[in-house]
Amino acid sequence: MTSPDSPPLISPSPCPAPPPSLPSSPAPSSPAPSSSSIPAPPSLPPTGEVMVLALGRKKQRVLIALSILPNLFLAFLLSSDPLITLSPPHHCRLPGPSPSPEALNASLPWEKGARPGETGGPSQCKQYANGSQSAAVDCESGWDYNVTEGLKNNIVTEWDLVCGQYWLVPVEEVCFILGVLTGCLSLGYTADRLGRSKTLLISLTLSVVFGVLVCVSPYPSIFIVMRFCLAAASAGVYLTLYIARLELCEPSLRLVATMLAGFMSVAGELLLLAVALGCQSWRGLLGAGVAPLTLFLSYGVPGVFPESPRWLLLSERSADMNAFSERRNSNRDLRDDESFTELDSEPAPSSRPHLSFPELFHSKNIWKNICVLGFTSFISHGISHCYSSFRGDVRGTAPSFYWTYLLSVSAGGGAWVLLWATVDRCGRRGILLLFMTTTGLASLILLGLMEYLSETAITVFSVLGLFSSQATASLCILFTAEIMPTIIRGTGVGVVLALGCVGRLSSPIMDLRNHYGYFLHHVIYSSLALLAVLSILLLPESKRKPLPQTLGDGEQYRRPPLGRRRRDNVPLLATPNPET
Repeated sequence: MTSPDSPPLISPSPCPAPPPSLPSSPAPSSPAPSSSSIPAPPSLPPTGEVMVLALGRKKQRVLIALSILPNLFLAFLLSSDPLITLSPPHHCRLPGPSPSPEALNASLPWEKGARPGETGGPSQCKQYANGSQSAAVDCESGWDYNVTEGLKNNIVTEWDLVCGQYWLVPVEEVCFILGVLTGCLSLGYTADRLGRSKTLLISLTLSVVFGVLVCVSPYPSIFIVMRFCLAAASAGVYLTLYIARLELCEPSLRLVATMLAGFMSVAGELLLLAVALGCQSWRGLLGAGVAPLTLFLSYGVPGVFPESPRWLLLSERSADMNAFSERRNSNRDLRDDESFTELDSEPAPSSRPHLSFPELFHSKNIWKNICVLGFTSFISHGISHCYSSFRGDVRGTAPSFYWTYLLSVSAGGGAWVLLWATVDRCGRRGILLLFMTTTGLASLILLGLMEYLSETAITVFSVLGLFSSQATASLCILFTAEIMPTIIRGTGVGVVLALGCVGRLSSPIMDLRNHYGYFLHHVIYSSLALLAVLSILLLPESKRKPLPQTLGDGEQYRRPPLGRRRRDNVPLLATPNPET
């Protein structure tokens, strides 16, 4: 405050006063600066959410639809194994026209059922020598097949993969699962290094090439090798489309887009069965899946399916940092300015765009999330086979192939409906915990009370366990894609999918051993399911959170305190830290 008697304050001149030794001269009047000459305030760096919104609503929806459509035909390549390896009832081929049942009983020895409760029937691999019933020998003239379900001509009936050659069927199934595992790991890492668009084009090209080679395979050995390569390429297409689709969505749209893609896969599995009933040939069935994939090679045309904006944001930052480093190194000997010295002495940013393996190794929170979700994926994929075959293992009355196939597909579709209705309301972690608990309880009830349960009760709990295990497997992949940073999202999702493939390996191994030891196998998975329930409590919550970009962002996804209430209306551009 100034007193009334004090002289008024004089505003300082924009020009400094001249030194006293020099004659004072009036300062020249300078024109007022124009609005165009005023420097603009520094703009904030773009985030992943801003880059996605910059695409525009129409283009965003079109790109999401383009990423969903291939799932309809990927089901022909990834879900056709049960159809092309189904072993129908068979017996030794006898001379002459079709023999009557009396002639079969007289020419084939009687064998007991392989499982408890089975009544047995005529031998499928032996026949009496020279019409006498004194000695039984292996089939001499091949086999006749009584095909009532699935394809009339699959790899089993075409190459006689029965009896002494039946071991090739589980080997093919194991190689197919290992191919999916290999594709998830290798092409997931490639998607992080080369980009989503380039990896998708590579995977599509390999799928078409190996799909054609599978369809023309003349021998089982060539078929198994080509099938392995086709599985790896198809898994790369699925994985790349999954993460590219998720990166095109804002938080409120991620679950809806993923659910629509899941429904498209369910529709593809139903279409697969319809085509199988129509063509009745495994070559035509696989060809019907490979041919439409050639149309999706047009995604490689510039502008049709552009690169993920989140991945481009990281690559642009990497290019800017590389250019700055080159300029700094080239001018190091020519500058002595203190500003450059201070800039060089500043510490490097904590979230570098380049993938630093030492930093990744020390990202304990990211590794913890991968381990928990991978373990949960392993259990949910492995225990699904136990529910599908439980009735046949216990009662000896295995359901028909159509019933098992349609039940599995329907459970998958129902799981997506329930996920859509609950996940955005109750959170990812809570629903995952609920489904994993239901999976474990259904197993314990079936194992502990199987002697007292009726056929209806066994069916109900088997369907409940199959439904909850498929919902758990689907939610694990979505959860992983949401909490993994963009710089390793493909690798992280690939690792979780690969661990799910390890769980699926138990199915062909049990088939090879004719389901011997199924009870111990089911008990182990049930015990691990309860352990997975406890580990899920260590996960963070990703509902309505922006996708993390760098390793530093991913480290911020931590488990919220159990006794602390936190607001759920997180802003769109907020820092992805669940604790704030």
